[in-house]
Amino acid sequence: MKNEQNGLGSFFSLLLSTNIPKLSLTIGLIASVVTTLAGLIVPILTKNLIDGFSISSLSVPLIVAIVAAFITQAIVNGLSIYLLTAVGQKIVAKLRENMWLKLTRLPVSYFDKTSSGETVSRVVNDTSIVKDLISEHFPQFITGMISIIGAIAILLVMDWKMTVIMLLSVPVTIAIMIPLGRKMAKISRGLQDETAMFTGNVQQTLSEIRLMKASNAEKDAERKGIAGIKSLLGFGLKEARIFAFIAPLMHLVIMVVIVMIIGYGGIRVASGTMSTGSLVAFLLYLFQIIMPITTFAMFFTQLQKAKGATERIISILELPLEEGQDGLDIDIANKTLHVNDVSFAYTANELVLQNVSFTAEPGEMVAFAGPSGGGKTTIFGLLERFYEPCSGEIRIGNTSIKKLSIQSWRSQIGYVPQESAMMTGTIRENLCYGLEDWNEISDNRLWEVAEMAYAAQFIKSFPDGLDTEIGERGIKLSGGQRQRIAIARAFLRDPNILLMDEATASLDSQSEKVVQQALEKLMKGRTTFVIAHRLSTIVDADKILFIENGRITGSGTHQELIQSHTLYRAFAEQQLT
Repeated sequence: MKNEQNGLGSFFSLLLSTNIPKLSLTIGLIASVVTTLAGLIVPILTKNLIDGFSISSLSVPLIVAIVAAFITQAIVNGLSIYLLTAVGQKIVAKLRENMWLKLTRLPVSYFDKTSSGETVSRVVNDTSIVKDLISEHFPQFITGMISIIGAIAILLVMDWKMTVIMLLSVPVTIAIMIPLGRKMAKISRGLQDETAMFTGNVQQTLSEIRLMKASNAEKDAERKGIAGIKSLLGFGLKEARIFAFIAPLMHLVIMVVIVMIIGYGGIRVASGTMSTGSLVAFLLYLFQIIMPITTFAMFFTQLQKAKGATERIISILELPLEEGQDGLDIDIANKTLHVNDVSFAYTANELVLQNVSFTAEPGEMVAFAGPSGGGKTTIFGLLERFYEPCSGEIRIGNTSIKKLSIQSWRSQIGYVPQESAMMTGTIRENLCYGLEDWNEISDNRLWEVAEMAYAAQFIKSFPDGLDTEIGERGIKLSGGQRQRIAIARAFLRDPNILLMDEATASLDSQSEKVVQQALEKLMKGRTTFVIAHRLSTIVDADKILFIENGRITGSGTHQELIQSHTLYRAFAEQQLT
């Protein structure tokens, strides 16, 4: 019971955090009450019409009143449905907005551990469950409760004996529905988890469709997909079995009650203790009680689903933001970067970097070399502040980079990876990606940076030029073209510090030559860090740091390391001779 209350408390707290549009909700609920009251008047008017029925004694005011009640009910009900649905839509929109703002500000470590498909499912599917409850099931529940309470009150006044007979079915129905509701909640929670997992698998497979086909992995993908579909089917069939039990049971209870009321009422009418109009009115009120009760099972099932979805939504909303949302805004130009005794581990007790220290003077080129898995990419992650050191400190000048805001720090860093990431959209959108004033950047400036990156020629060859659509992840461009756009993007940002993960390593010789020329132009006057996969690209570096097993085991120029570092010399002999 305590967990149940905690679940409901969390659910309502989450709703209140979205700034519910109170005016729309209030008017919508009032309209629901008016609709229900108008519906409660109809059986009484019908009773009067039937009891005094004859062609000669037809009461025009009575007929007008019945018609007015129907029209009022229809109009006000339409208003109520719209307002309450709008409230639900606004709440879920605010929920999604809060989740999206949170997700874009979460640290990279969260996405290292959580699949993107699962996260997408939380933002889309779980919030939809909450929306359905608020927009559809909650209004039906409120109007249903009002209808039931009003109808029972009127029936008790009309004929308490028949009302008591009708109410005998309520405890039986509740005794059956409560355990079924708990079972349905468990099934619904499992269904949500399985849906998130299935969404993640589908997204991953489709995003890497070329890898899947090139690896002849269609059968494996089919097997995993079908397994997920069958698992979802299993949960769906479990839900169907419960509904298949609930629906006929509710129908049986309703029919028994109706037959009992008609039978007992018929006897009363025959004996003259009840009028025909009263019996008809009683039956109409009975239907106003029965119809909402049939929707209550769905409401409580949806409530259980929403509670499960709420737990997952809250688990995301309560995550700590990436450090550095606020901080100093400092110009880092012409300042020395110091890495002092830095250690780092992705998981506890598994150090990837151990006591790493080095400095980079303004305009200096610092290269990282060494065996794969030594920690070169991790250093880049720390410099970009994707992760924070477990110990030690990184400073720019005399200021710890932790004191700078992330926005200020990253806006002054350019990154050209080995395989440049592209967003779906146009070349223009990719060049300007992330810049706040992107719509104020002139075409002349874009063509200027494209020329500097040796990208202008191939961009001009496209009919739409800068507005050419490049496809998902830039699939319509070659590797060399993507790299040159990434370099042009870096030129446009004019960074003080440049990070390059051997941007030519995966290119053909012709593309490599052009890209290398662009990179040399980009590096001039900037503090540059390079991860070297081929020593030929870093022989002119001001400083080469050789990293093994998370430690710097050698530091110096190419010639100095040839003389002093055995493993570096072996690397050089293997690659350069």
